[in-house]
Amino acid sequence: MKPLPVLFGRSRPCFPLLLLCITLGLLAAGCGVDLANPPRLATATARAAAPPTAAPDVLVLPAPTTTAPDSAAIGVNTPAAPITDTESSDARLTIWVDETSPEHQAVLDQMAADFADRHGIDVAVQLVSPALLPDLVTTAVLSATLPDLILHPVEYTAGWVQDGILDAAAAETAIAQLGRDTFDPAALDLLTVNGQAGAIPSDGYHQLLLYRADWYAERNLPPPDTYAAMATAAEAVFDSEAIISGLVIPTESNLVTTHQAFEQIALANGCRLIDDAGEVVILDEACRVAIEHYYTTINRFSPSGVQTDTSARNALLEGRTGMIVTSPAILPDLAGLNPAVVPSCPECEAGEDGVNFLARNVGILTEIAGPDGAPTAFGNVRSLGITTTADQAAALAFAQYWFEEGYAGWLAVNSERKVPLRWGTAGAPRANIDAWGLTPLGESGLTMTDLYGAEAVARLRDGIAAAPRWGIREGYGALMTRLYDELIISIVLQEMLSGYFNTETTLREAYRRTIELIPNYAFPVLTFEELTPTPEPN
Repeated sequence: MKPLPVLFGRSRPCFPLLLLCITLGLLAAGCGVDLANPPRLATATARAAAPPTAAPDVLVLPAPTTTAPDSAAIGVNTPAAPITDTESSDARLTIWVDETSPEHQAVLDQMAADFADRHGIDVAVQLVSPALLPDLVTTAVLSATLPDLILHPVEYTAGWVQDGILDAAAAETAIAQLGRDTFDPAALDLLTVNGQAGAIPSDGYHQLLLYRADWYAERNLPPPDTYAAMATAAEAVFDSEAIISGLVIPTESNLVTTHQAFEQIALANGCRLIDDAGEVVILDEACRVAIEHYYTTINRFSPSGVQTDTSARNALLEGRTGMIVTSPAILPDLAGLNPAVVPSCPECEAGEDGVNFLARNVGILTEIAGPDGAPTAFGNVRSLGITTTADQAAALAFAQYWFEEGYAGWLAVNSERKVPLRWGTAGAPRANIDAWGLTPLGESGLTMTDLYGAEAVARLRDGIAAAPRWGIREGYGALMTRLYDELIISIVLQEMLSGYFNTETTLREAYRRTIELIPNYAFPVLTFEELTPTPEPN
């Protein structure tokens, strides 16, 4: 990979320091090192808005010799036979999971203990901040400390297969043992790399556009599901004196969600980054229209300064915006089910049947459309990958355990953003997917269906893996891994919003920086003069 010029690029992590952290037995969250090394336009204020992440220690559970597992503790049904005989193995598994909450730690502790009891294999579970996962994997490759399994987003699957980090053949073996027909076929297609599944689809969710339906009704505004409706509503709701914005969307250059929010807007107008032949086509007219809409709406009707997922969430909870782009993680918060994040809008003291006013008055969209495109969703897919350095027999046994005995317990934690991609079993093909939306959220006893209704649940559940994504289905998933790893699109978008570039220059920069990531690019590369439009005569 050719390095980007220092002026525009994100400097790479300090690997000697990271290797020292590995040597000392500390992983990313405990090391205290900012692996992202923010670019020149990132702000300390925006980063400070994100809640602190706990740094759990590595969990090592020795294999017990007597006690039988309490399978009911994690929603286990009939135990499945292991893929291979591991009962007498001296294997020890290490698993990295891109979650950090105590609730995830608790369920993974239980899963690890139960698996160790069944198979006689010690298990080390490490919770890893999603933002640090790609750099931590790179460091582990250099230091020969890769774990056996990694739960990770789809953006990294193809690149990690190409780089020899993930074992696609092992993933195929696990999928065959579990039953290919039990998985969402669109998820298997999305994860396919050179004819094999690069990893095993686990769960996912739609990116959401949420809006204050009560405010829209008062102003006779339609749902903001098109470019035109978004712009009209943002302008109608925007009130600088009352400090109410029309839209809050992540724009921080250190966030993958900045890229993802724009990618959905771009895809909604038919804008592609790269075509099936491998030519970078982000300079096309469809992309120009998309970035003009993105820039104009944010520049005119969003709060000043860099925005994050946290600031978007807070703006909606506090009644300071009419529309946000976010993940389903906010949905229990809107209902008042999270004591740490309570709705505080002027109307939010009211409630009904234990549900906050805000949840009853927020519209949920998964699709938007541009003037030249069709309604388009954006799905986040997460998968369980087996590494090329894994103890394959033990890793395959754990993969089967994850999707059989442990799956219900895993999906129950923060279920609002864990739609199962293994839809069911051979005997009950839709058992998992049909149960989604009916799982009680925390200790409330309320489900997603109770909060938002069956129609919204179906919208949140269906079509996640089938949603279009830049580059992956075209066969250039490894390029997307590099773009996400380097945060190329997030950086160039923030540079535009910070006033360094206009929209045309932003597309040219995105084109140039993407081209630099493609070895032996097979198409003519436009020169600086060709990329720069000729000024029209006066």
